[in-house]
Amino acid sequence: MDTDIIVIGASPAGLMAARNACEKGSSVLLLEKKEEIGYPPHPANSFFKGMLDKCGEKADPSYVVHYLKGMKIISPSGRIVEVEAPGYAIDKTAFDRFYAKKIERTGVDLREGVKVQTIHREGENFTVNTSAGAFKSKLVIISDGINSKMASLLGLKTMKHPEDIAWGIELDIRSAGLGKPKMFEYYVGNHAPGWKTTYAPRGGDNAAIGAYVRRCGTDAGPYLNAWVENFKKLKGLEELEIVRKLSGGDPIVTIPEDYINDGIMVAGGAAGQSGIGYAMRAGQICGDVAADAVKKRDVSKSVLQEYQRIWEKEFKAEHYLGRIGLETLRKMTDREIDEMVKVFEKEDLSFIHGSSVEQAMQVFAFMLKKKPSAILKCRAFLRNL
Repeated sequence: MDTDIIVIGASPAGLMAARNACEKGSSVLLLEKKEEIGYPPHPANSFFKGMLDKCGEKADPSYVVHYLKGMKIISPSGRIVEVEAPGYAIDKTAFDRFYAKKIERTGVDLREGVKVQTIHREGENFTVNTSAGAFKSKLVIISDGINSKMASLLGLKTMKHPEDIAWGIELDIRSAGLGKPKMFEYYVGNHAPGWKTTYAPRGGDNAAIGAYVRRCGTDAGPYLNAWVENFKKLKGLEELEIVRKLSGGDPIVTIPEDYINDGIMVAGGAAGQSGIGYAMRAGQICGDVAADAVKKRDVSKSVLQEYQRIWEKEFKAEHYLGRIGLETLRKMTDREIDEMVKVFEKEDLSFIHGSSVEQAMQVFAFMLKKKPSAILKCRAFLRNL
């Protein structure tokens, strides 16, 4: 036996799973196919403090490139809802390497440039065949991101709605003063079906803009191209310097389904667990349960389902509410979106707090008080589109 636990993929979830399992006494081998951790990075390059709070971590200045005060949600006609929420624009490569160094200090055996080819069960143990040879373990955690094939090869359907992966492209751009604003901007409407286009200030002259769409294929290029031209008009720019282009997927409303089996656990994007902070927390839960199972010498599905039980207690309601919200948005017309946003425009929304369920109830109560007819726009969720 080479190790107790093999973790496949140094995603945020994989890094946390490896760290927590190691801290609880398991020997852990983390395999990452990239030659260098974090390069090329996933296009996710910002998050809000509330998301990071989910996993009990604090943002480190070593990877923060710009501090944000909150976000603006902008409707098709330009109506704006401002939400104050401390956030961070990050260097994702530096972020991944920051946590890679931390987990190595805990004793995790991290191997870069190792591509996993197959996983075979042999009795009660697993053999993981890779580009660097075969490794044996008692338990395998798959956390290699949205494009993972390993889980499906093992017969797991990890997402209930894989057709709803949001595929997107982000551009790192540069123009005088473009990175100085303190508010992240989300633009919603039918110019980006199912999700959004974005503008993320990154300090000084640097920023990122992107387009994420659902049910439009895996190439968001046409939507991004249109957004670049529209963004230049909105900001009064004649030219933009494009520094880098990154693409990837976000399983934001896919809903985790079957992500556990005997000796196998899946975490993060590969399991439909969206968002950096949320995926990190899922990895922590996964690593804790995995280490406990190894210690008990019982890695059966029934024991490992403690991971699913804890995850669902913390996140199931939030994921389902998120799906209802974004599916409603996908089915609404631009006019309906404008009317909905108008209800919240120029309003003080500091009263919204608590869990996702509590926040949803507060939003609905506000709409009923402010403009009851706006609730009818939510009927769009029932449209068969």
